[in-house]
Amino acid sequence: MPEATGNGQLMAPNAPIIQGSESRMSEFADTAHEYGRKLADAASKASDYLGEKAGVVGDKIKDLQGKDFSEIADEAKDYARRKPGHAILISAAAGLFLGLLLRGRR
Repeated sequence: MPEATGNGQLMAPNAPIIQGSESRMSEFADTAHEYGRKLADAASKASDYLGEKAGVVGDKIKDLQGKDFSEIADEAKDYARRKPGHAILISAAAGLFLGLLLRGRR
């Protein structure tokens, strides 16, 4: 009498289990390829984003090179007065980054 397999197929009592395994392996390979494509797409987008932001940071550094320290301090104070929430968040992020950087050296 035929027996039912886990995937609903009927097989003879002495038939090898390999038939069902091959289809599961094929499904697994397809899923792995799909996730690989998604991961590659996400990595590409992240690379593009980081490249764009690195360009912005580079431009800001070039702007700061020609300025006096007192000019930079005045601009920072003005920005903090206009947007105190952003200034606090930027300060907290900078402090966290420096803390992690210095902690990693120990």
